[in-house]
Amino acid sequence: MTVYTIVLNGTKPPLSMNQRLHHQVKARITRQLRDEVHIEAKRQRLPRGVPHVTVTLHYRPARNGVRDTDNLVATLKPCCDALAKGTPKCPGYGLVEDDTPQWMTKPMPVIHPAQKGQPGSLWLEIELQEQS
Repeated sequence: MTVYTIVLNGTKPPLSMNQRLHHQVKARITRQLRDEVHIEAKRQRLPRGVPHVTVTLHYRPARNGVRDTDNLVATLKPCCDALAKGTPKCPGYGLVEDDTPQWMTKPMPVIHPAQKGQPGSLWLEIELQEQS
């Protein structure tokens, strides 16, 4: 099994299912997140056209508190879109053909306990299926 890690900018999730953003603001944040993941995938030279991956979003907040993992799915979605092949209008990296279950598994995001004195952090773990 091969695992890649992409550390995301920011100390908290840029999108949440609870947010009520103007559609242009949400589109701008989504585009920035997609671009960030795409650029980092290129920088790390992740493979392309693999048969299946598992992509997990991890979040370690600055302070402990009650948080709902469902809300992080809004941040996970554009990250997965960026890793998949995409469309001519909105191209992706091409790690897998699509972000549907046939090519990509997306477990619920993981929220880790805060670490005293440390800022919050977000990262993706991308697990590649070994070819048989």
